[in-house]
Amino acid sequence: MTINIESTVGQIATEYPLATRVFARHNIDYCCGGGSSLGEVCNQNGLETDAILTEIQNEIKTQESTDNQWDKEPLTDLIDHILATYHRPLDEEMPRLEFMVRKVYNVHGDKNPEMFSELRQVYLALISELKTHMMKEEQILFPMIKRGDGGMANGPINVMLQEHDSAGNALKRIRELTNNYQVPEEACNTWRALWYGLEALEESLHQHIHLENNILFPRALKS
Repeated sequence: MTINIESTVGQIATEYPLATRVFARHNIDYCCGGGSSLGEVCNQNGLETDAILTEIQNEIKTQESTDNQWDKEPLTDLIDHILATYHRPLDEEMPRLEFMVRKVYNVHGDKNPEMFSELRQVYLALISELKTHMMKEEQILFPMIKRGDGGMANGPINVMLQEHDSAGNALKRIRELTNNYQVPEEACNTWRALWYGLEALEESLHQHIHLENNILFPRALKS
């Protein structure tokens, strides 16, 4: 694949996993927004397309990728990877971050009541949706795909795609509320850890959703 401004960011992330590092640096949505071309995304975000292309090419040239080419691996292996790398860690990370969200809200909420209140609301809604979402994947969709019935999973996959969009919107709002995760000088250690944890959650979910939206689901529907 030759990367150019017409290439979709989802295609680029699939073919060249290291490109996702560049996308993360510039807050480019390559999971839910994976169908947009690189040129469109750069225009929307006020980025120089040629500079981003060069950055991607340099990343690919200078570093060896240890990531599997998941567009070529068996679907069962990809599902097992998603479960082990993203679902199970989320089981631990979501309650850990919830504890910090509530603690920081209770201790520092008076410093910016509107921001902290909405942050708590958006985060709690996000994890509630994620828990239900992962349960549906693990109990319904993933078993269908593993049985070889992915071609009949158009309905469940459409539901998952809609829920991915919802999660993507929540992540965008959290980034806005936290001012791109810029930690204020007066922040305590828990506050700092929360901002760091939420940013890491965003990066992980972007990778997670990318693997499903741009690789697993299209391949399953063709199986």
